[in-house]
Amino acid sequence: MAGAVAKTTIAPLDRTKIKFQISNIPFSFRAAISFLVKTVKNEGFFTLWRGNSATMARIIPYAAIQYAAHEQFKNLLKEDVKKKHLTPGRRFLAGSLAGVTSVAFTYPLDMVRARMAVTAKEMYHNLPEVFMKIYRAEGFRTLYRGFTPTILGSIPYSGTSFFTYETLKKTHAEYAKGREPTPVERLIFGAIAGILGQSASYPLDIVRRRMQTAGVTGHSHDYTSIISTARNVIKDEGFKRGMYKGLSMNWIKGPIAVGVSFTTFDITQRWLRKKTIFHIDEES
Repeated sequence: MAGAVAKTTIAPLDRTKIKFQISNIPFSFRAAISFLVKTVKNEGFFTLWRGNSATMARIIPYAAIQYAAHEQFKNLLKEDVKKKHLTPGRRFLAGSLAGVTSVAFTYPLDMVRARMAVTAKEMYHNLPEVFMKIYRAEGFRTLYRGFTPTILGSIPYSGTSFFTYETLKKTHAEYAKGREPTPVERLIFGAIAGILGQSASYPLDIVRRRMQTAGVTGHSHDYTSIISTARNVIKDEGFKRGMYKGLSMNWIKGPIAVGVSFTTFDITQRWLRKKTIFHIDEES
């Protein structure tokens, strides 16, 4: 639920970001707005959510696995069961392991989402068609193209995001004498976590998107590995302009997505506790 709400909220921004990430077009907010306007004019308003069906198919199990895994890893990494909070290093490790676990289980759907986001609806009409066309034209292994940079990127991204959010909640509890953060405060904590997490892993995000979409952008032979992809991007566009393209847009969409996701998860978790539908560990 938390992931679905967050991703649907920022879907148009996400599609715009991916479009610039996989092309040689320099990014600017004017260019981003121009892309949004042209997309609405030529394809219709709801095409801004193109690929969101794949996002929903992925993000629901992804977020469920990630948050559930995070709770389990927090329990496994506790040195003392009597202590409520993990040490900073273990807090980061729990987040990283949760991110790697969720990516491993849902990666092909992320690959498919990227393909849908950068192609016209005439090429791929629906989710099953994307899978079938990729499988027939490029082979099964293509569904895992970009898997390695995604896994590597999830370590700093998820580790930093969860570490930051948990640390801010812990600090708040100490200064607010145990008072629960308000939804707005949780949103702010999540936004800060999102900015730091996205920034820590962004170059690998560029690499994975280039590799995922190589089959439809004419770069199948250029983007075959992390090193070759990064080398070609830097050669053609420069390090800063190429490897950090669209980061400023990520600073808008990332905090919104992560903030909404963490806030929705926390509020839902508290509601379920009160309803006593099932037991949820209260450690945070």
